[in-house]
Amino acid sequence: MSILVAGETCWRLDKADCASVIVDADKFFRHARNAMLKAKRNIMLIGWDFDTRIELAHDGKDDEAPVKVGPLLDWLAARNSELEIRILKWDLGVINSLARGETPFYVLKWMFSNQIHLKLDGAHPAMSAHHMKLLVIDDELAFCGGIDMTVGRWDTTDHRDNEPRRRSPMGFAQGPWHDATTCVSGPAAAALGELARTRWYYATGEKLSKSEGADQIWPDGLDVDLYGVEIAISRTAPQYESRPQISEVETVKLAMIASARKSLYIESQYFASRRIAEAIAARLGEQDGPEVLVINPEGAGGWLEAKTMDSARVRLMKLVTDADIFDRFRVLYPVNENRSPIYVHAKIMIADENILKLGSANLNNRSMGFDTECDIAIEADDHSTRATICRIRDTLIAEHLGCAVERVSEEIKASGSLIKAVETLNQPAGRGLIPVPIRELTAADEVFAESEFADPERPAGVRYKTASFLQQRFRRPTPLSLS
Repeated sequence: MSILVAGETCWRLDKADCASVIVDADKFFRHARNAMLKAKRNIMLIGWDFDTRIELAHDGKDDEAPVKVGPLLDWLAARNSELEIRILKWDLGVINSLARGETPFYVLKWMFSNQIHLKLDGAHPAMSAHHMKLLVIDDELAFCGGIDMTVGRWDTTDHRDNEPRRRSPMGFAQGPWHDATTCVSGPAAAALGELARTRWYYATGEKLSKSEGADQIWPDGLDVDLYGVEIAISRTAPQYESRPQISEVETVKLAMIASARKSLYIESQYFASRRIAEAIAARLGEQDGPEVLVINPEGAGGWLEAKTMDSARVRLMKLVTDADIFDRFRVLYPVNENRSPIYVHAKIMIADENILKLGSANLNNRSMGFDTECDIAIEADDHSTRATICRIRDTLIAEHLGCAVERVSEEIKASGSLIKAVETLNQPAGRGLIPVPIRELTAADEVFAESEFADPERPAGVRYKTASFLQQRFRRPTPLSLS
């Protein structure tokens, strides 16, 4: 039975004429730029952060359009007087923009432009973040995932040290960065356009019309992974004023954990949601439960994140490891050819070869109920889709191990295990995956790990209630109460 049910694990399901997973921002930036060059009526950029100074193309440019975000959007508007460009950015994110030296020139200009409209999204509880990342073009093409169009995100799948193209606009070196997003066309893109317009309305009070009669578009050079596949759209949105709490992302994650038979492959910036950890622990306690492979960064960035998110990860790793009586759980971080850590920002969950979910939501409390998030999921109903989901998973593992995807697929088939395949193919030098250590926590770490200051579960006063869908579908002693 499908776990993707409208009104339960997702907002809605719509068909994508074409769908692809894009790994790392080198490809995303190039394909996003190419797609925006095809825009006829509107472009909507909805996100946590944007930086007008970043370059979307570093090489291979064969057109006259600018490569930096700010000049490119100005150029597109000047070329087409009917094109409307709307940018919605988290209101507190503008502080980050000014702190890192981004010029306020575009911010001020676009706030008063007739064609390019920049608004700051403050329609959320105090300290909540507008975290979903959408780019929608003419309601015909949409990107949805974890990549912000800002500094520090660009990288190739090589993740080389001292990459000359991976520098900030001010010339500072930036570390290796792993990320992912999706591209969909057709009705699924139109649905994401509706979500973007809804978020715009909440933030601005302005109701926008859907684009009608848009041309079919697809980025040049982007291989299509799936044709005519149904896409589920899941959201997180905190209760705010008259708007209800939405926790579809948490529901679908728990449903995927409960439904997995053989394996769960996860990439996430954090491992800090107790409900998710307890659900994984419950499955690991089953004799015939799935193995769970989690790819995390070595550590969180910044002092506060390291104290809160890393400490919470240690506590939850201990909880899950204690339940892992059959040795089926690993938390690993990737390193490049020089064994430098690669920061993992991707948010991916793949259950068996049956369900792939990718979006903006991490495995932390905020993403489950306090920030605004958007994930999309694909559930296989035929051999071809299962094979594609399997290939995407194996390609991700192959990138982390620095080997051919065929070797990963062969080893998984031979051993029947993701973990055994990784341990067989992992090398002591060069690209690879390294276990995240479970360190001892200090008293201060324990306090930060339990604090809701940096990673709250819900807005103040919002209580959990039982998710009847999960209880009815999965009758297991798993923590399944949600808002």
